[in-house]
Amino acid sequence: MVALRSTLFALLFYPGTVIAVLSAFVSALFGNAALRRHALGWAVFHRWCARWILGIRTRVEGRLPPGPHLYAAKHQSMYETLELLLVLDDPAVVLKRELADIPLFGRIAKMAGVIPVDRAGSAKALRRMMRAAAAARDEQRSILIFPEGTRVHPGEQPPLQPGFAGLYKQLGLAVVPIALDSGLIWPRNSFRKHPGIVTIRLGEPIPPSLPRAEIENRVHAAINALERPRNESF
Repeated sequence: MVALRSTLFALLFYPGTVIAVLSAFVSALFGNAALRRHALGWAVFHRWCARWILGIRTRVEGRLPPGPHLYAAKHQSMYETLELLLVLDDPAVVLKRELADIPLFGRIAKMAGVIPVDRAGSAKALRRMMRAAAAARDEQRSILIFPEGTRVHPGEQPPLQPGFAGLYKQLGLAVVPIALDSGLIWPRNSFRKHPGIVTIRLGEPIPPSLPRAEIENRVHAAINALERPRNESF
């Protein structure tokens, strides 16, 4: 049944995504706000497919604070990449440049306000990311970053990438750490998705202007609060 559900999901969601990307160019003709609504519609489509085909639902723990914040989330699967757009009310997402360079999709993503980041970490790329994040903050949008840099398996806790500390220092926003356990039912790099509940836990806001070591230690501990050893996953 898991294999059948996963196959049906792929047959519906990925062709639907192609349609969503192509039709986004029409939405873009009506401005950035329309394009962002279009992106949220894609996220709603993803949630519907996950819920009714895969049997995956989201449980949100914690309170979404008012106003713009820097959200720092654990990253275990594709699931939260789209689900957090809805949970966090349309944040600007820091996205690895490889995704932002995908033909058509990357162009639309940039028009919608994603913040590309070069994991090679050149000074020029870092400055570009900082400018894009500051522009989003000035529009009263929150920023979402996956500070460990990439998807990891449950139980893995790599150190935070240096771009997070730079964003925290420049933006002057409180940080809301986000722990989650999506990798237990939506394993990284696996075709098979298992039915179940993904927990997304919003931590208490951490104030701006803390020393780098302190903010990194607090965020790293908070985003890994739901971690379990890998051998407990499917």
